[in-house]
Amino acid sequence: MFKKVLIANRGEIAVRIIRACKEWGIGTVAVHSDVDSESMHVRLADESVCIGSHQPQNSYLNISSIMSAVDLTGAEAIHPGYGFLSENAKFAEVVNKHGIKFIGPSSEIISKMGDKIEAKRIAKKYGLPIIEGSEGAVKSYSDAKSICKEIGYPVLIKAAGGGGGKGMKIVEEENQLENLFSTAKNEAKKYFGNDELYIEKYFKHPRHIEVQIMSGKNKTIHLGERDCSVQRRHQKLIEETPSPVLTDEQRKDLLEKTVKMVEQIGYEGAGTVEFIYENGKFYFLEMNTRVQVEHPVTEVQTGIDIVKEQLWVAFTGETALKQSDIDPRGHSIECRINAENPALDFQPSPGTISVCHQPSGFRTRVDGSIFQGCKITPYYDSLIAKVICKGRNRTEAIQRTLRSLDEFVLEGITTTIDLHKKILNHKKFIKSDFDTNWLGKEKFY
Repeated sequence: MFKKVLIANRGEIAVRIIRACKEWGIGTVAVHSDVDSESMHVRLADESVCIGSHQPQNSYLNISSIMSAVDLTGAEAIHPGYGFLSENAKFAEVVNKHGIKFIGPSSEIISKMGDKIEAKRIAKKYGLPIIEGSEGAVKSYSDAKSICKEIGYPVLIKAAGGGGGKGMKIVEEENQLENLFSTAKNEAKKYFGNDELYIEKYFKHPRHIEVQIMSGKNKTIHLGERDCSVQRRHQKLIEETPSPVLTDEQRKDLLEKTVKMVEQIGYEGAGTVEFIYENGKFYFLEMNTRVQVEHPVTEVQTGIDIVKEQLWVAFTGETALKQSDIDPRGHSIECRINAENPALDFQPSPGTISVCHQPSGFRTRVDGSIFQGCKITPYYDSLIAKVICKGRNRTEAIQRTLRSLDEFVLEGITTTIDLHKKILNHKKFIKSDFDTNWLGKEKFY
């Protein structure tokens, strides 16, 4: 196994990776910006290196600074976590050229699956159903107009090289197209350095379902699916597994087709294939070539440590798991706790945590990097913790999650804990009668 791994990330995912490394007996190196010097991931790592100022481009996105930290510490491998450089093909290439192991797939695979247009082509080639839309990048407004007329409104304009809701616009009718096409193009250029757009049919009442896979040179397996349909502004808030809307037949079809596609592309490591689901049918959306924020809900459900398995695959090239090892039981729910004010349109809420009491108890897990006195800065993503609970069934999982949220006391900042309780108590959530647009329409405050 590796002797030393550098974690090219921060916050709760850096803490999560450090824990997995320690259980393998691997030494850890934390990198941090100037404002993160007292962070939990820095405290837990064996070594730490300051790589720049609080602006992400000067630290967590600075490839040369990270590689200097590798040289300084003698790390043999880099785990990128999620976000930042985790799906940056150039970074993976630079790492491997330096003789350092990138814990993830090859730069070629990252590049192919990170380009949503190319990913769509690959998915179609290997038998996954795809959403009707443009065959490739849409070059001009006139091309966009023709495509939209062919597939019918409403349509969704999406940035080819990005995510997180940036460069994404819903067009309900033709008279909106020109303005929204131009806006999406500008956003895509600004946030991703790539103004390529594609267009696809927009689903009005979709569920968001994704499949967790683990793959080595020897085989590809799945670890079941997650339902990630509770979202705000195209960003997930609550995830659960199994999906309450899939039949056993639909689940089997989805999982088998996903595994077949991933096997064909020569993927190595953990990955997630995302789908839109509506009216009993699923359609390929994209593939994330990294560990997901929501991976703990699958770990709790299956008993498989995904991050430790990532490390194993990176070291050996093969997965030690067999499909028969995956025997999910019961129901699991994950709530993302963000330092935001839901009553003020999810306005960020930086500050110092004055009181911190995290929940515990039977089948309750908290992944985070917070503590009393911890400073939440405005410079990074607002995610501060994840509460994951498992029950014998969905009803018990909801009850246990509510109990755990009641125990979660954070003072000094505003969080989404109260919102999560409102959602879990809502009759539509209890009945699983919702879609990805539900949160934006419902009045919680």
